[in-house]
Amino acid sequence: MYKILIRPVLFLFDAETVHHFSFWAIKLFSKLGFSGLFRKIFDVEDPKLEREVFGIKFKNPVGLAAGFDKNAKLYNEFSDFGFGFVEIGTVTPKPQPGNPKKRLFRLREDKAIINRMGFNNKGVFEAVEQLKKPHRVIVGGNIGKNKVTPNKDAIKDYLICFEALFEHVDYFVVNVSSPNTPGLRELQDREPLTKLLKKLKSHNSKLAKISKQKEKPVLLKIAPDLTDDQLLDIIEIVADTRIDGVIATNTTIERKGLKSHLILSEEKGGLSGKPLTKRSTEVIRFLSENSRKAFPIIGVGGIHSPEDALEKLDAGADLVQLYTGFIYEGPGLIKKINKAILKKMD
Repeated sequence: MYKILIRPVLFLFDAETVHHFSFWAIKLFSKLGFSGLFRKIFDVEDPKLEREVFGIKFKNPVGLAAGFDKNAKLYNEFSDFGFGFVEIGTVTPKPQPGNPKKRLFRLREDKAIINRMGFNNKGVFEAVEQLKKPHRVIVGGNIGKNKVTPNKDAIKDYLICFEALFEHVDYFVVNVSSPNTPGLRELQDREPLTKLLKKLKSHNSKLAKISKQKEKPVLLKIAPDLTDDQLLDIIEIVADTRIDGVIATNTTIERKGLKSHLILSEEKGGLSGKPLTKRSTEVIRFLSENSRKAFPIIGVGGIHSPEDALEKLDAGADLVQLYTGFIYEGPGLIKKINKAILKKMD
């Protein structure tokens, strides 16, 4: 029904406008008591789907990637569609409007999206207020730096977000791989990245002692555009800093092989969706094989079918996340993936 009736109507309008409308509609339906119906339609309850990864038990391995619920407004409501976990953010210390509009583009022929949102969010402390509600789902916190913060001061921004969210999220994701904040990807270089991750790990230990809680898992989200040598560096950095895992991958700046109109496909920003399927799976496999599965991997990028998800799991991912596939295929995709995982286990 989604692809036949709902998506064609939504795709008549500007992508960012539809995003805000969708949030309004989901919140409205939830207030009207539709949560139970959504769970009945989309949720798959089966103990065989449970996964314990970096010390956290997930009810199923399919999550919602960061970028969708930037301000932590609807993480519980998204769990009604069957997600096993929801990643909020990317959040920054101070609110920021992001890049000028128009900044979100559908490439329908490619089942893809180009975005240059630029970490638009209401700031980490607004997210904290939203996260004070009881959680019905595992929540990850994706953190970044403000656009105006120079890279030499970036650690301060990450520490502010980390400390603010520490008691409100189940795991952290360090985002240094978005192509939409000038200079951000330079933080993926070995020296600044190692320094950043070690500082966060140290702060993690300190906050755990103060709050008498366990340390929170810390993951690194990487770009799909890294070379093999850079990926080998990532493996060594993970071992050196002893972080808990990697999310592979963020959006790409690559534009090869697109079918969509040339003017549209050359819009600046990060490309997500079907064109990223193969590359993100390659990165997952490379990391898994070359590290000898030394750390957990969350696979994201171009998952539009159960087969896409299974390929990433077979390549070495422990969990998977949806974003663009959720937009193009609808919430039924989550159920299909979980059903396919169960069928493969039989």
